[in-house]
Amino acid sequence: MSNADGIYTRKDRAGYWMHWTNAQGRRRWRKLNVSTLSQARKARAAELVRVEQSKVLGFAAPGDETFTEIATRFLAHQKARLTPKAYKRETGIVNEHLCNFFAGPVASVRRVDVQRYVTKRANEVSAHSVLKELNVCKHLLRLAVEWEIVPFNVAHGVKCPRVPAGRVRYLQPGELRAVLEASPAWLRPVVALAASTGMRRSELLGLHWLNVDLMNGRIMLSRTKNGEGRVVYLNETAKATIRSLAFEQVMRSSDLLFRKLTGEQVSMAFQRACRRVGISDFRFHDLRHTAASWLRMKGADIHTVAQLLGHKDLRMAARYQHLSPSFLASAVATLDGTFAIPCYPGVTEIKVLEGGAAAND
Repeated sequence: MSNADGIYTRKDRAGYWMHWTNAQGRRRWRKLNVSTLSQARKARAAELVRVEQSKVLGFAAPGDETFTEIATRFLAHQKARLTPKAYKRETGIVNEHLCNFFAGPVASVRRVDVQRYVTKRANEVSAHSVLKELNVCKHLLRLAVEWEIVPFNVAHGVKCPRVPAGRVRYLQPGELRAVLEASPAWLRPVVALAASTGMRRSELLGLHWLNVDLMNGRIMLSRTKNGEGRVVYLNETAKATIRSLAFEQVMRSSDLLFRKLTGEQVSMAFQRACRRVGISDFRFHDLRHTAASWLRMKGADIHTVAQLLGHKDLRMAARYQHLSPSFLASAVATLDGTFAIPCYPGVTEIKVLEGGAAAND
């Protein structure tokens, strides 16, 4: 049944449909995700506004490309710009989730559809996963705008559920020594380098001897998790660890520092070492947090920590602003020589009475 205002229903299917003329003068129609006639009319009115915006701004009208077709083009674009691991993850997000949800032409995707996707996924996976998937969706639609397939990015401004603060777990120096002593001999150099440099597990296990410059005290990483290279600076602990490996191995520059080790091997052995010394809820990746926390406790600022760990965004390094209670106590103690008593007019001395009360003389 068709209505004069462009909204109609069908005998063979439930719900409301609309038809309109796009910016190229083509007749279009689609099913609306609404439950009332009033909502359907508002949706069609919003579509007509978008058509007029496309004409005024000079955008090409949306074509018939499906979301899946644009997704294929997006992945081809990303393949040359991401690490293999990052590309594999984005491929999974696009093919297994986004394409299955956003069926049909990419021009038919609306902001409310993106919001529904976020709500659906928030009930299935963690907020971190939802954020990653939403960012991929926004990037894909942003490129669709650049490719002049759609006039604007409908996902822009869509909010993700609040992401919990990052982990702040780190070891005290004595705890690290205990873990090292409880670790098998082959694991100790990996743990020592992780704690003294803040390198990721994948970065450590992918290290070749040609990346190491002991003379200048640094490691050159050609490509990291964020797709860029960075320089890792070595302290004396890290240098001594690498020298011990060099002494034990007959190596070529193309050889790995840690031969025939997998990430799962390292993580499982590290977990067992932690359990032996009674340390719980601590993962191998937390050694990276440990290095950053110690840097902060020794006075390094957030910008320095972010640069050393390879964070592109200071918000990632902000989690390392936490400090140990002993450091906080000693920091507050430095104020003793800064402020003079009396603190308030009329107060000449403060005495602590029995029971913890204070009185003025």
